[in-house]
Amino acid sequence: MACDGIHEDGLAMFRAAGWDVESSEAIKDPAKLAAKLKDVDALLVRSATSVGAEAIADAPRLKVIGRAGAGVDTIDVEAATAKGIAVMNAPDGNTLAAAEHALSLLFALARHVPRADAGMKAGEWPKAGLTGFELEGKKLGVIGLGRIGATVARKAQGIGMDVAAHDPFLPASAAGKGSVPLMTLDALLAWADVITLHIPRTKDTTNLLDETRLRAMKPGGFLVNAARGGLVDEAALLRALDDGHLAGAALDTFATEPLPKDSPLRGHPKLILTPHLGASTGEAQQAVSTILARQIIDFVATGAVAGCVNLPPLTPETAREVGPWMPLMGALGKLAAKLVPAPQTLQVTYAGRTDGLDTRPLTRLLVAALLGSASGRVTPVNALQQAAARGLEVAETLGGDGDGFDRLLKLRVEGADGVREIEATLHRGPRVVRLDGVELDFDPLAHILLMRNEDRPGVIGLVGSHLGAAGINIVNFSLGATGDGGAIAAITVDREVPAAQLASLRGIPGIRSMEQV
Repeated sequence: MACDGIHEDGLAMFRAAGWDVESSEAIKDPAKLAAKLKDVDALLVRSATSVGAEAIADAPRLKVIGRAGAGVDTIDVEAATAKGIAVMNAPDGNTLAAAEHALSLLFALARHVPRADAGMKAGEWPKAGLTGFELEGKKLGVIGLGRIGATVARKAQGIGMDVAAHDPFLPASAAGKGSVPLMTLDALLAWADVITLHIPRTKDTTNLLDETRLRAMKPGGFLVNAARGGLVDEAALLRALDDGHLAGAALDTFATEPLPKDSPLRGHPKLILTPHLGASTGEAQQAVSTILARQIIDFVATGAVAGCVNLPPLTPETAREVGPWMPLMGALGKLAAKLVPAPQTLQVTYAGRTDGLDTRPLTRLLVAALLGSASGRVTPVNALQQAAARGLEVAETLGGDGDGFDRLLKLRVEGADGVREIEATLHRGPRVVRLDGVELDFDPLAHILLMRNEDRPGVIGLVGSHLGAAGINIVNFSLGATGDGGAIAAITVDREVPAAQLASLRGIPGIRSMEQV
């Protein structure tokens, strides 16, 4: 489902990939949005539709929420993560548009463009009182030196402005590196003639420019916010403008959007207001829609994760590297769940040649499969969160002896009933090569019977006879002695064994256990 006027080029990509696409205007009512999402695999929004916990509480098919833009503050990312839903954005698509809009507001402030235009259209010649100032040589303070902030800084330097920045997400060691010097926030506010904001809205950045910090700005300074509403205390800003501490401000984003008709911001003569136009260019809307479409299509088809705010990044190239491992991880997780129904610890070791292998999505997929049969919805998005909630400790080790294999995956799963160990590889396809220290060879993606039996003549023959009588063909039989008078066998069969037949097998003399995985 695509809300808020997603560009047609992106929707066409979904249709070409075989998706059914439903378009909708902005859906403001959470209950109505929830009803729409019951049979939806992916939701695309811009900024008008808010996606809260209520909207996704009962959306069993929803795999991904895509934001056609940069900010995801209108999406409850925490709730989506808990439900195992990926949240993606397309921050690169509107970088130039947002940066240019911030600069256009800066020029409009410097030369009183809106007031001059309004006066001319009212039949006046409003030259008196509209003396502006030149930007060359002025000091621009950029708060947030990400993609957009860095672009603003570069373009401002190009017109001769003196630029410095503060970035709350960069370490202090980054100061002095690059072409834009970094300052503390307080130092930047006191130094700059103009402050421009380019940071996301988070719990820490909400009202970043409050009464105290607005008063810390240089007297007669200017403020531009084309980033996110809520970064500036709007009431405090009005007071600073009213008493002359600040000479003017330009806002493209607001704490409440759309801006209420009776907002005191609307009539203030020192304010320039635009209705969240930062990304509103044809080029930006086309770019974010196609970038987002490609990310979501690749994610669902191959597991590639790009532009995802609640999963580690995984490019299509990296996805091709780890892709062959993904079915194996799912199968091993299900196998481990059968062997240890209530796991307490999971140790995952990636041994052998592990350079170039991004193990993060693999471990998440393994944990999701291990926990998925228990209760609730567990996906790679919320797998580690669910593991912590259920008391499962997950540890990962990279490197070590591959025991003759190019890459060898070792699992050690411990529960109340003991420890089970599984070793697997992709040699000749997905293979388990050792179970609890016993050498075996079987495909965990196939129909498998795991048997523990007394190591004596006649037992295996009886198993074969029982299966043959039921019309079940044995594809592969792998057996290994445990050294204590017993043996472990992995029996690959051509179809699922009915429960009644499984019970009959368990009754064969010499069979200690028989599990279907």
